[in-house]
Parts: sequence; C-alpha cells; structure tokens
Amino acid sequence: MYLSKQNIMTIQKFSGIFFITLLCSFSYNVAAQERTFVTDSIDYYIQKALITWNIPGAAVCIVKDGKVVLTKGYGHIVKNGEQAIDANTLFMIASNSKAFAGTALAKLEYEGKCKLDDKVITWLPSFAMHNTTLTTEATINDLLTHRMGYNTFQNDLLCFYSELTSTVLLKKFKQIEPQNDFRTRYGYSNFGYIWASECITAIAGEPWDRYIKNNFLSPLQMTRTQTTTKILQSLNNVAVGHTYNFDTLKAFPYPDADATALAAVMSSSANDLANWLLMWTNDGEFNGKEIVAPKVIERVMQPHTIIGRNGHPFNTTHYGLYGLGFRMADYENVEVISHSGGIWGFVSGVAFIPELNLGIAVLTNSDENWFYEALQWEIIDAYLNLPYRNYSDIYLRYYQFRQLKNTNLIKAYNDTVAMQNISEKAIRIYAGTYHNDLYGSITLTQSGNSLSMTMEHHPGITGKLEWMGNNKFLCTYNPSRMGVKVFPVTVKKDGSVELKLTVADRLDKTVWVFNKPANNHGN
Repeated sequence: MYLSKQNIMTIQKFSGIFFITLLCSFSYNVAAQERTFVTDSIDYYIQKALITWNIPGAAVCIVKDGKVVLTKGYGHIVKNGEQAIDANTLFMIASNSKAFAGTALAKLEYEGKCKLDDKVITWLPSFAMHNTTLTTEATINDLLTHRMGYNTFQNDLLCFYSELTSTVLLKKFKQIEPQNDFRTRYGYSNFGYIWASECITAIAGEPWDRYIKNNFLSPLQMTRTQTTTKILQSLNNVAVGHTYNFDTLKAFPYPDADATALAAVMSSSANDLANWLLMWTNDGEFNGKEIVAPKVIERVMQPHTIIGRNGHPFNTTHYGLYGLGFRMADYENVEVISHSGGIWGFVSGVAFIPELNLGIAVLTNSDENWFYEALQWEIIDAYLNLPYRNYSDIYLRYYQFRQLKNTNLIKAYNDTVAMQNISEKAIRIYAGTYHNDLYGSITLTQSGNSLSMTMEHHPGITGKLEWMGNNKFLCTYNPSRMGVKVFPVTVKKDGSVELKLTVADRLDKTVWVFNKPANNHGN
C-alpha cells in the first residue's frame, strides 16, 4: 500500500505525537544515514519492528549488482517458540506465486509454443465465462493482467479456506458475472491465475508444477521452494503463520491453498528468492547460465493494465500498472517492479529495480502487518540516497489509526445489538438453511435469541448472528479474521427470507445473496 499525503495529514490530526515523530525523521544526516542503513542499521530496524508490530518472525534478502548483499532470518518459527528463523526457513508467499505463472507463459511464447494473444479456449476447450462472447474472446493475456471485467477479489470466498478443488472452482467460474465491461478496468482476479496454471499444463504438455520446477526452481537452485501447501506439515524449518483472533495473535494451521494453483500456492525462503531475484536483475541469467531470455524478461515487464494513480507521503510517483504477474510503478525516476502476497498467517513482498540492479524480498509469518512493505521502501530509498523516513513507525501509526476506527465501529455495532430485545420466537423465522446458486448453502441454527452460522464449503469458519433491528443481523465470525459484518435480511410476503452475506474486504468484497424457503426453520 502507498501512504498518500492525505493519509499522513489524517494521522497528523489524529496524533500530535506522530507529527512530532515525523518531523524528527527529517533531522537525520541524510547522506550518512542512507549509506549505512543496509550495512549498519537494518538488523536493529527489523528486530525493533518485530516487537512493535508483534510479528513472530521475518526473513529478508537483498541482491545488488549480481551479488547477494543479505539473506537472513529474524525472530522465531512460532510465537514464543525456540526455533529461530534463518535464510532457509519456508514462508507461504501467496500471490508472489503469480510471477512464476506469468514468466512461464512468456517463456513458452518465446519458445514458439503459444502466443499470449491466443484465445484461452484454443488451449482449454472447457474454459467458459458468463456469456459466449466473453468465452470466445478471452486470451491468455487477459487471464494474467486482471482485465476480464471482474471486481477485485470478486467471489474469492470460493477460492480460499474452502474445501473446493480447482476442478470445482473452474466449473463454477462460468456462473460468476463480471461487474465491469471486458478489458476496460483493473480488477484483481485470482480465478484468472487458476486458469493460467491450466494453460501452462496444456501448452507445456506436463503438469504446471513440474514445469515450474524443471524450468525455474531446479536451474535456479531454489531447492526449498514448494508448489503445494499439503507438504508443509511434513517439512522441517517452516514458519508457522499467525493471525489475530479476537485481539490475540495466534498460530494457525497452514491454509490449504492447493486449489488456487499459481494464484497463491507457493512457499519459498530468503535464500531461494535471492536466486530468483538475481535472475531478474541480470537479464535472465543465473550463475552464468541463461534461465530465461532477455525477451522473456521484457515481455513479463510489459505493462498491460492501468491500476491507477499512485500516492506517496514523501517522494515522487505517479502511476501503477500491471504486467504478467508483476506490478509496475514509477518512483523517483526509476521503475519499481513488485508484487505482494497475503494469505492466512503470512504477508510478503518481492520487488526489483532494473536501473539499480537491485532486488528485495521480505517475508513475515503474521498477516497483520504492513512492515514488510515499509522495510522494502526503506531499502529502496537507501539505494537511491533518499532521506531516511522510518517507514515502519509511519506505517504502524497509520495501521493503528485504522485499527482504532475499526474497533470503534464494532463497538457501535455491539452497542446497537445491546439495545435490541428480540424474543426467541421472533428469531426463529430466520433459522434454517439458505442457498446461493454459486456458493451452495449456509445454515443458521437458533441458540436462544441469536443464531449460529455454518458454511457448507468452509467447515473451519462459523459466525454468531445477533439482531440489530432494522432488518439487520451483526455477524461476528470465528476466526475473527473473517470480519465483523452487518447482514441485511428481508422477510418476503410468501414467508421466504433473503440474507446478504459479506466477509472481510481483504478476502472478498462481494455481497452474497442467500435465500431460504418459507417454513424452513431448521431443527
């Protein structure tokens, strides 16, 4: 995320202490500080951030001018544990998997095996969008560049933390109606990358995971990197993901992301990602051997979709663009190629700056931090000889401001619930099984004057629904990472009930409409 000047002004109004801190950050001896940040200050900076952000552990790699400057681990595999994180510790990298998909398909095109402008149905006859015109027009490029007409994260509830397989997800894809016109705007779609993975398999003539291993992981000596999440339980030296559940940071089991394929499935380490970045900052070569041709590098970095305008609290940036699994942005007269990845328990960032021959990866085992991006900008600024900003503290204060707003909103919701007095008899009409043609079913079971929700495809997620009045329920999810959301309900003249379900915006911003027939009140 970029913190704009408007964001900073908001925080300044919120906290006078922050404003003083921000002013003090300008008092450093700029040239001296920047020359020493990576060599002298980075360890202290990270160790302090692990405490202030409450992050159990992190790993970092920096490559510059064809050499590894730093690969190092900090903190621990699990909160309050004994095993330290090192440069070989595996972290789930989530959407940083997408760059492997884009690079694979660009390589296959360079080898003459396909064209990225090929229609998807040429390679995958089973591919189907919401209508025939879209089905016949969509290209491989469209899959990779988030321009298919879907809203960002549209219907991603199906993809993550569910028991649905990739086969089922792709069958359901036809039911998802794009909310925007085709190729007119950016809308981040994980479904596109599940289909892109299938394209790699069809074009290469071998499973996509084997292709990734044979063409990237093995030649780049990325021996720890994995293309499945199911194996993580059986491996040693794997970071455990952490997330807040009702204000307490807890370790959670590794989420099964295998159905998402190269949208989010991979895990890697600081040492392995250093080799990946050495390839990107050296025209496709690693240890004197060409892994991908320079033309492939150019193809991946070619922007296709306008994301929008960028903001930054201090330095110059204007536009954000999207290529083949990477985001592009101008920044202080250089181009930053980057991506982030977030999944239950982990967030990470990978970036490289071609003009500087600089590459950076930051891995963390908590999904409640923006430190991974703050550190990335601190390192980039250091190599650009820009003033030291202490992004970690600035991002932390903005994060805390956002959290306080959310806490106050939830308190207001709960105050509304406390003022209501609905009888057990009145609540019974809302109990029962509800259906959505795309998702399936949810069940609301009466428990006194509240309801307990279970979800057909998400057995690990439940919700408590409490009456707010005005035809609304307050749903408190467990795990709480799924959000605290307001569900509007409508009782129709025939006695049937319509319920509008939402989850945390960072997972899926879709409003899911479920319906329950009349006289279906469960047990």
